This record gives sequence, structure tokens and C-alpha cells, in this order.
Amino acid sequence: MTPDATSPGTTATPAVPSVLTQAPILAYAVRGTFVESAHRGSVVAVGGDGGIRLQRGAVDSPILPRSSNKPIQALAMVRAGLDLPPHLLALACASHSGEPFHLAGVREILTAAGLTEADLQNTPDYPVDPDERDRAVAAGEPPSALFQNCSGKHAAMLTTCGITGWDRATYRDPAHPLQRAIADTLAELAGEPVAATEVDGCGAPVMAVTLTGLARAFGRLAAADPDTAEGRIAAAMRAHPEYVAGTHRDATALMRGTPGAIAKDGAEAVYAVGLPDGTGIALKVADGGQRARPVILAAAMAALGVESTAYDTLRDAPILGHGAPVGAIVATGV
Repeated sequence: MTPDATSPGTTATPAVPSVLTQAPILAYAVRGTFVESAHRGSVVAVGGDGGIRLQRGAVDSPILPRSSNKPIQALAMVRAGLDLPPHLLALACASHSGEPFHLAGVREILTAAGLTEADLQNTPDYPVDPDERDRAVAAGEPPSALFQNCSGKHAAMLTTCGITGWDRATYRDPAHPLQRAIADTLAELAGEPVAATEVDGCGAPVMAVTLTGLARAFGRLAAADPDTAEGRIAAAMRAHPEYVAGTHRDATALMRGTPGAIAKDGAEAVYAVGLPDGTGIALKVADGGQRARPVILAAAMAALGVESTAYDTLRDAPILGHGAPVGAIVATGV
């Protein structure tokens, strides 16, 4: 069944991409001995030579990578003149958890550019980290753009505009020079044109490429010469994975535990990984549910023979009964 409408106020039925309609089952939710639910998805691995190393589903169908695009957005900013120390460059690539060191880093980017939190245009929210969210709510603090997980990216976008002389007030406009530079950079690394441009949850544009293109882009970032802009992005993510995600996040564990890897999760159950030999991996769970995302990625990495100490973290997806584990999300067919 296809949706009845697109965005509010329209009546046309949108085309449903084959990455959703042709997605095979890649994980089951198993409660005790009973298979309760199934997650369909697509996953691809592209080797450094450009060849397909693993493929499940319609991986040449466009997806919205959501926050998995952030390292590529940051690359476009570095190419335009953004010059941040590695921990803050990692924060420019981040969907951060809103921990104190994240917030301090965003303020540091803003202050260096002569800006304040009031200049941020991303959507106000509470921190992703549950403890920090509870602390903010208990203290009576309102949602803020600083708390929101994209504030590092937005601070870097504003800083880049200041360096280039581009208008800061309109930096979220898809026609803005910054966003055009991001589109060009994404198309270059993905090896294909941007298929669509929509509005992300934070208000900035999000640009669609295929899963194969996303995997190719991450492989190219991870294998880049350290002296290049691409190499700077990869080095910053490797050195400061907790700034890219958070202290307790699976993407942080993956980068810490997998030699030379870079990784970025995205909303609607997207994951992208680059390895130092140029291999890129990208996946999307068709229903957008996050619980199967790291489990499927672990299965794909294991199928490729990737050595990592992060597998236990990635596979840790228990099904609970009365607060205790009674089952798990289990990958299949990868």
C-alpha cells in the first residue's frame, strides 16, 4: 500500500522507493522462543576498488541519509575554509548527546566566530542523553537549539558563512552557496547526482543519494590521505568519537573498537561506516525503527571479516519481559 499524500496541503501520491518496497527481512525480534516481529532493510558494502562486496535489497534506490550526511557536510565546510581543532571538527560532524562537553564545544565554536546561541537556527530540543534530558527537565530548563543534537553542525555552518562572506541569515536555504557546496561535495564523494533535497529535522537541507553512493562516500573519507580535507574529517572522527555521538552511543563504541573506522548513524535507521582500506558500508531499516540498526550493521561487518571489539555493544538489543531480558533482536540473512 502506498501513502495517500505527501506533505501537508498536497494530495499527490509520492513514489515509494524500491529500497523500501523490495527490502528483505534482515532482523527478527525474538521473545523467548517466539519470533514476534520482523525488520526489513537494505545494506551494501562497496570495496575500495569500487566493487560490491555485500548487497542485500535495492541498494541503488535513493534514501535520505539524514545525519549520516554530516561528515560530508563538514567536508564541504572545510573545503570552503572552516578551520577547527580536531575535537570541534568532530562536533561539526555530530549528532551529539547534549553532554556538558558537547555544549561547551558548541559554545566554543560560536564564541570564536563572534556568535552566540541566539544565532543558531536549528530546532530547539532537549539533549539526546537521557540523564542530561532528565537533568534539564528537572531544572526547569526549556528546550534549546544548543541542546539539540545538530547544534555543532549549525555552529560550523554559521562559522563557515562568516569565513566566506556568505549570508548567515539564510544559511538553511537550499539555494544558499553553502548548501550548494554541500550538494556538490556529496555528489562528488557518492559518485552520483543528488536525487532529492528535503528539509531535515533540524531545519537544514537533507540530500538524497543511494545506499551505494553513501557507502562509497564513507569509504572515500576513511581512506583519504591525512593531508587532505577528507583526511582531516576522518582523523577528527577517529580521534574524538565521543564528540561525534556521545559517551554511551553505539557509534562511539564502533569507532573506538574498530581500527581506522569512521561511523555516523542517522534518523530513520540509517548507518554508514568507512574503513581505512576504502570499504564503505551503508544500511537502512525500512520501517525507520532504530533498534535493529546496530544489530544489522554488526552482521554486515562480521560477514566482511571486520575485526572489532564493538560487536557486543552493537548486538546488545534485548527484548524485555518485566524489566528483564527474555529475548533479543537477531540479525538474519546478512
